[in-house]
Amino acid sequence: MPTIVVDVMPKAELLDPQGKAVTGALARLGVEQFSAVRIGKRFELTVEGQVTDEVLASARQVAADILSNGVIEDVVDIEVVE
Repeated sequence: MPTIVVDVMPKAELLDPQGKAVTGALARLGVEQFSAVRIGKRFELTVEGQVTDEVLASARQVAADILSNGVIEDVVDIEVVE
């Protein structure tokens, strides 16, 4: 069954306290190659049957209206995984 994967991230201009905490933890563990971490959400929508243009449009609408908070988050990617 195909799966539609939706990735949601905090808007770039907003602080990401979880990401900042992970960045600090990495530095304390001696991992200093990464200057910043941002933490988002991943949703996997399983589709019965084929992913048509209509199904993909519905997934985009659900991602914008339900899976993300448009005030503080952006839907950054929607992809179909077979």
